[in-house]
Amino acid sequence: MKKKWIGVLTTISLLGGLLAGCGGAPAQSGAGGSGSAPAANSSQGGTAAATDEYQEATIRLAYNLPQDHHISKGIEEFAKKVTERSGGKVKVQVYPAGQLLSDKEMNQAILTGGVEMGVNSTTLWASVVPAMGLFDVPFALPTSYELAGKALSGSVGEKLNAEMEKKGAKVLLFADYGYAQFANSARPLTKPEDFQGLKIRSIGHIPSVMIQAYGAAPVFMGAGEVYMALQRKTIDGATSGTTAMVQRKYDEVSKYLTVVNYAYLEFVLAVNKKYWDALPPKTQELLTTTAKETEDWIRQQAKAEDKKTADELKQKGMEVYVVPEAELPAWKEAAKPAWDEYLKTAGDLGKELLGDLQNIK
Repeated sequence: MKKKWIGVLTTISLLGGLLAGCGGAPAQSGAGGSGSAPAANSSQGGTAAATDEYQEATIRLAYNLPQDHHISKGIEEFAKKVTERSGGKVKVQVYPAGQLLSDKEMNQAILTGGVEMGVNSTTLWASVVPAMGLFDVPFALPTSYELAGKALSGSVGEKLNAEMEKKGAKVLLFADYGYAQFANSARPLTKPEDFQGLKIRSIGHIPSVMIQAYGAAPVFMGAGEVYMALQRKTIDGATSGTTAMVQRKYDEVSKYLTVVNYAYLEFVLAVNKKYWDALPPKTQELLTTTAKETEDWIRQQAKAEDKKTADELKQKGMEVYVVPEAELPAWKEAAKPAWDEYLKTAGDLGKELLGDLQNIK
């Protein structure tokens, strides 16, 4: 009997070795699931293996711009790429066109963690970080998309991001809206003196100081109210980017367009800092890399959209005046009170940032 049991045990041992050698034994499960998963996805060029490096996360991202805006298109593509590149592990759920939050609610929601990510204008962020008002300072940024991009990708962008982080938000990317212009129904605005006595819809506090310095009265109202106000002559004109002017059909209610590029309108994609710090390094790297690609794409689109929409307004009957570069110093000098206002609120950092911009070559 003893010999018989020895024989049975030997046979079982041999069979186990054969099964292991042929791959018949179950593979051990790794952190990302069963060992058989990579084999099933081997035709996808290692996607499954890369997926195992990411921890599952769902990130809510809100914005208020129309979905056909070039910034919106860039943000939608950013969300899509992050989800795809993580193999679906890091899901970015987008809430567009104010579905989740209004622009006035956005900043607080990001800072408190009510939403993980959000897109909002630097004009609105200036109430949290006064230095962010830099983009509203007349003629502070270079009137060149390439040089403006260089400033944002360098020390100016770094210093602003550092201030945002102190408040609890990290800037993932600067989204270029484009340059700000003036539309009006009264007369051609070819020099600052032409603003005298007009009522102009403003987009923020610092631009309002400039409008007053030019002799006009700034008027605050929502973007959706401008068309009716122009139509009813409640206001004579408005300042905005030409992309918005086309979308809001300014050409139907205003005759003159002045292309002066006085401000480089910016939005930022920001993420709650505590949430960011808790993300795994691999996920942070994915978000950072994809955000940089998106930032570059949006900047290229801003340049193309500014030209396209200015031409479109002209084709629709608006009389377009492009301020010659040689005349810009006079516009800048007349807007000096707006610079003083920015320095009053942004302090030493504001002075430092203005100095950095003057040195961009």
